[in-house]
Amino acid sequence: MRIVLLGATGFLGHYVLPALSGDGHHCLALTRYRPGCRDLAVLPRVTVTQQGKWDTEALSQRLEGADAVVNMVGILNEKGRKGDGFRKAHVELLEHAIGACRDAGVGRFVQVSAVGAGQGESHYLKSKGAAEELLRAAKDLDVTIIQPSVIFGRGDAFFNRFVALLRMAPFLPLACPDARMQPVWAGDVAALIARVMDEPSAFGQTLTAVGPRSYSLRELVEFTARTAGLKRKVIGLPDWAARLQASVMDFVPGKPFSTDNYRSLQTPNTSDDNGLLRFGIRPRSIESLVPDYLGKGKHQRRLDAARRVAGH
Repeated sequence: MRIVLLGATGFLGHYVLPALSGDGHHCLALTRYRPGCRDLAVLPRVTVTQQGKWDTEALSQRLEGADAVVNMVGILNEKGRKGDGFRKAHVELLEHAIGACRDAGVGRFVQVSAVGAGQGESHYLKSKGAAEELLRAAKDLDVTIIQPSVIFGRGDAFFNRFVALLRMAPFLPLACPDARMQPVWAGDVAALIARVMDEPSAFGQTLTAVGPRSYSLRELVEFTARTAGLKRKVIGLPDWAARLQASVMDFVPGKPFSTDNYRSLQTPNTSDDNGLLRFGIRPRSIESLVPDYLGKGKHQRRLDAARRVAGH
């Protein structure tokens, strides 16, 4: 198949493009900034193209001759707090993509959404839900919606961010410590996308993609500290303090935490159903993978073992 991918040069795309290329698909990845994607451009059957305009007409030209579109565009925070940035990234761009599919005669569409889309009060989940409704209404497209939980893997913005925060002080004040999530490995999500691409049984389906078990946010942060070899105290904040922390960090550059993040964490990021299992993918656990890319990975463990043998 000839597949056009939106949002494929981010973290998840570094797993999805190799999976699709490995299955023999020809991939065109559209990006806002091509010089930062040299590692993807060397993959076989992968072309990375800088895209200046993202309206229906411009996308239609890119979709000419394509068989399918995969949309992985997603943001966790926006400039401001009104939801405009989420709507632009998750809904308006999708409207253009759907129109471009119709203009170019592309009939297959795979959307990466999120567990909890359409639930709760966060702009993030509301906009993800609005995007799903647009696709379900597009009866002329063979749509598959994939809803992952928090995605982890080498280079992720979850465990790596918490490592950075944990290294800043001997304790970490943690908002929403009891929030539930079910982290899923990026490689498993990529495998699911690859398996459903030309699978008719996946048409019209919404598939969750979650890891083998759920955790509280506190458990995940404490696991992060142990894995990175950091002795840190994790202090769970009461709800009023979590809301205060979020409102202050709304104005911190980079928004390490925001009011919208707080609202998203009020909705469980877990699922009893798992689309990975339905397509023969056994989800990998954080315990089996995260130690290899956090501070005390294989190399560090070998050094520790050598020091013990040497008596240091």
